Amino acid sequence: MPKKALIIVDMLNDFVDEKGALYCGDTARSIVPFIQERLTGYRNRKDLVIYLQDSHDEDDKEFEKFPKHSVAGTWGCDVIPELSPQAGETVIPKKRYSGFYGTDLENVLKAYDVDEIEVVGVCTSICVMDTVGGLANRDYKIGVPVKGVADFDPEMHQFSLKRMEKIYGADVS
Repeated sequence: MPKKALIIVDMLNDFVDEKGALYCGDTARSIVPFIQERLTGYRNRKDLVIYLQDSHDEDDKEFEKFPKHSVAGTWGCDVIPELSPQAGETVIPKKRYSGFYGTDLENVLKAYDVDEIEVVGVCTSICVMDTVGGLANRDYKIGVPVKGVADFDPEMHQFSLKRMEKIYGADVS
């Protein structure tokens, strides 16, 4: 039986709460119930759950491109309350778009001997797609449910879904 993992990307206050510094809009809020449902299923099966958490330094160079957001240790960096990690679930802070860049994600996936990975969260065209690319480069079987991802730019969202399916071989359904 394949070992599965759910990766929840950047479902943080600064992206999903309307008071957040980089609020992705109602589309980000609309995916929360779907992610809650998927999370419950993974938890019930005792599959691996991983949260990727944008965790920037105060003077991060990314703030030259985007408004200051998800500074480590702030409210904006916290996972939204509806999806709070439980004891034993892995939270991986990251400073760049890909969940692999400068993190322990690859080692965590290897340690659990994962075969299949489902990726949900925000933003489809940035951190979700870059993480899915990293998974594809490591030959994982990847699923990206359309109901589980959102972006502040609808055009880029659609492009990213197509790219993840056609280039990275993800099952986008």
